[in-house]
Amino acid sequence: MHRLAIWFAASALSCAGSLNSAWSQDFSADELAARSLQRRAVEAVIWGMPAVNYERMLQAAIENGAKINQVVYWSKPVNWKNQTLTPNPDTIYLNPFYDTSHGPMVLELPPADDNNVIVGSFDVAWQNALADVGPAGLDKGKGGKYLILPPGYKEKVPEGYFALQSETLRGFVILRSNFKSRSDADIASAVAHGKRVRFHPLGGNPESTVFVDCYDKPFESTIPYDATFFGHLDRFVQFEPWLTRDKVMIDQLRTLGIEKGKPFKPDAKTKGILEPAVREAHQVIALKYEAGFSPAFFDNTGWGVPVPPETRDGLGNMFADPNQYGVDGRAVMYHMAYFSPKVFGGGQFYLINISDRDGKPLAGDKTYRLKVPANAPIEQYWSATAYDRETHALIRGMSRPSLASNDAAVIKNDDGSTEIYFGPSAPAGKQTNWVPTDPKRKFEVLFRLYGPKKELFEKKWSLPDLELVP
Repeated sequence: MHRLAIWFAASALSCAGSLNSAWSQDFSADELAARSLQRRAVEAVIWGMPAVNYERMLQAAIENGAKINQVVYWSKPVNWKNQTLTPNPDTIYLNPFYDTSHGPMVLELPPADDNNVIVGSFDVAWQNALADVGPAGLDKGKGGKYLILPPGYKEKVPEGYFALQSETLRGFVILRSNFKSRSDADIASAVAHGKRVRFHPLGGNPESTVFVDCYDKPFESTIPYDATFFGHLDRFVQFEPWLTRDKVMIDQLRTLGIEKGKPFKPDAKTKGILEPAVREAHQVIALKYEAGFSPAFFDNTGWGVPVPPETRDGLGNMFADPNQYGVDGRAVMYHMAYFSPKVFGGGQFYLINISDRDGKPLAGDKTYRLKVPANAPIEQYWSATAYDRETHALIRGMSRPSLASNDAAVIKNDDGSTEIYFGPSAPAGKQTNWVPTDPKRKFEVLFRLYGPKKELFEKKWSLPDLELVP
């Protein structure tokens, strides 16, 4: 053997011996089992985030008196008691929760008129989008009948429907009945328009639609970062069919005690492992989230789209690319939001910011100014909402969570721009343009644009960062 080759071989053996010495450690069978369970639990949380997100919303609806295949709605714009993840307080929500176990479900939408329009999306229980509705959706704002088909449905689809093949038995529809202004009359009109929606089994009576009002009621659906997370995940696994792309998780979950057809009954020792595993997964997800969203949507700002491109595309096409499965990005998205549209940037567009112009986290005990330039490239309206940085829900106890361009009380500058203030108290003379924050907690801001125009994506208009007010 060549002398140099002998030297490399000897060096390799020496390194291997050193590494083996450093890495080798005798673990007992119990220790190995615990380490394996902990690792698998962390990955299960990351993988299962959208499923648990869905289960939390469904259970919150049930706790408020709703049943599956009914329409949960809010008869006024949501306040802080709605603890879903980053809801929009500047619209009227209607959320039909569907279950196709007993056959297809029909959702009938009214056409848009001069005062009212409904926008939204159909999402399976994994929160992958089936279709968008409204002017940017399949019905183009003309309304129509949507037919949600159960997995494996083989029967002939009747004519006159937008047929949607669901990959899960359950799912939900997020509908927003947008109002022209925040006047009582316009809000009442948006509610009435939304309640023209009909939701019923195929062949059933459209007038059998049941609406359950959840306004001003506790609607707790934030993610629980404790061992109860796995109980929600088990409920999902028991009900939904395994998708081919997820079968790798069958044995992983069995290790944790989650197995289809069997009760999930972790003992105290197992719970003692699951609890810190959930917290670790939360830290992993939060670290990715706090790293920001690259690239920034607007150059030299902190504004970003809250989901990476590979995940964004997958949510709209059921992860059709065989070489991508954006699970990590999906976990980041669904730990702070719910639902995905079929086409990002179609009917609505979202930007999020968690820091000020200097890159420092937004703190509730400080005051910030966001200057929204005039002539935002939108067909409908924009809104800016403050959320609790830790829970990603509306800040508890606040009198007002957001401001929007469809609020006539918001004062504009002479040049058409709008200055919004976020802080624990309103700056002098700025009460109408102020969004309160909790001085004890950090917060984040989500900026929504409804009916975005091409000028937004061409970056002919730009949103600056929040500035700290001295």
